[in-house]
Amino acid sequence: MRKILFLGIIIATVFSFSSCSKSGNGELTGVPGRGKWFEPAPYGMTFVHRGSFNVGPNDQDATWSSTPKKTVSVDAFWMDDTEITNNEYRQFVMWVRDSIARTLIGEQYPEFMISEDRDGNPVDPPRINWDEKLEWDNPDYVDALEELYIPENERFFNKKEIDARKLFYSYYWIDFQQAAKRRNMYNYETQSYDGVVYDENGVESQIENRSSFIFGDHVNIYPDTLCWIRDFTYSYNEPWATRYFWHPGFDDYPAVGITWKQAKSFCHWRTKLHNEYLNDRKEATLQDYRLPTEVEWEYASLGETQLSMYPWGGYYTRNDEGEFLANFKPLRGNYVEDGGMATMEVGSYEPNGFGLYDMAGNVAEWTISAFDESTYMYMNDFNPNFEYNAKPDDPPAMKRKVIRGGSWKDIASFVQVSTRSFEYQDTAKAYIGFRCVRASFGNEF
Repeated sequence: MRKILFLGIIIATVFSFSSCSKSGNGELTGVPGRGKWFEPAPYGMTFVHRGSFNVGPNDQDATWSSTPKKTVSVDAFWMDDTEITNNEYRQFVMWVRDSIARTLIGEQYPEFMISEDRDGNPVDPPRINWDEKLEWDNPDYVDALEELYIPENERFFNKKEIDARKLFYSYYWIDFQQAAKRRNMYNYETQSYDGVVYDENGVESQIENRSSFIFGDHVNIYPDTLCWIRDFTYSYNEPWATRYFWHPGFDDYPAVGITWKQAKSFCHWRTKLHNEYLNDRKEATLQDYRLPTEVEWEYASLGETQLSMYPWGGYYTRNDEGEFLANFKPLRGNYVEDGGMATMEVGSYEPNGFGLYDMAGNVAEWTISAFDESTYMYMNDFNPNFEYNAKPDDPPAMKRKVIRGGSWKDIASFVQVSTRSFEYQDTAKAYIGFRCVRASFGNEF
């Protein structure tokens, strides 16, 4: 009888512990079922581990030699191993073109728009149905798509072409900088916001709710192909202007003629494209592609070194065989000495210590950072960055954005790791491209 009673106590005790284990037995265990998350390497990107380095000009930079160096620390991130290519940017252009076409057709043919979800709930505003086949030569769609083509009176030799002036990408973002200001914090006593926000045009408005921190932009995303002619006076560059972006021979060359705003639009579209895919698979949707900060770019360019003048870790632009190590302007007007006339196919030279190609030369690259001569003096040493959303009526000096890396048309001093330069955010050049970065979610490899 005692054995039976003792066995009953054991069973009851085991049952008690097993049932309580689901609630942590009254202990602090955290939310269950979270699992161990692993971040796969993004396609076409390489990992840049967190680290610290001295940001600032080197001893041979006469322009900024009086600017002191500053020790800063940078979080880990992923970075495109090459500049964004023509073919990659063309995917963006084609997506925008097709989205506009489907929207126009959807006004007459509802099947091109999704107005209800799988459960029958209304979708407002309706989404584009990408599964519906788009037939450009379908006579039923001709009238709807006519708006997307160049008007007849503007066509060259009566050639019917898509009007690049109509390829606009609209997107929205949350302005965390304004949301984080103390004066804009939510007042729990009054149950309201007391501060004000400024939109992209500098117009002040009272904060009504959380949506007041959402802003948008409407950007024409087609590259300025005529920059090949505009940037070089008294030159014959018409073949570059008419072929560079569309000819398949230039597919793997860096995209140029891209403004800072267009580069930002591309990053947002890339985020949208990837997150919608993850959402369909019911996976985490926290990916966020963006332009690198100026300091992130310099840190990545150093490639595991600390005091290098160039990304390859040396002090010279040639290797032991006398071959140039980057695509730049090496000898007066002898552009071909390094193997290329203008831009070259991405990845034509060896990568740096982080596995990044063309961090010197080929094309200079946009960063997200605003340009100021004294940035190093006042920026933080923790993930430093100086960012400013210039308003339309701001003076030109307020619209300067940092570009890094130098290009195919620059001499050696401009392709050094620490060299700073700038361009205006609304300009497009034949020697400026970009690449994207993405946060690493705290993983350290």
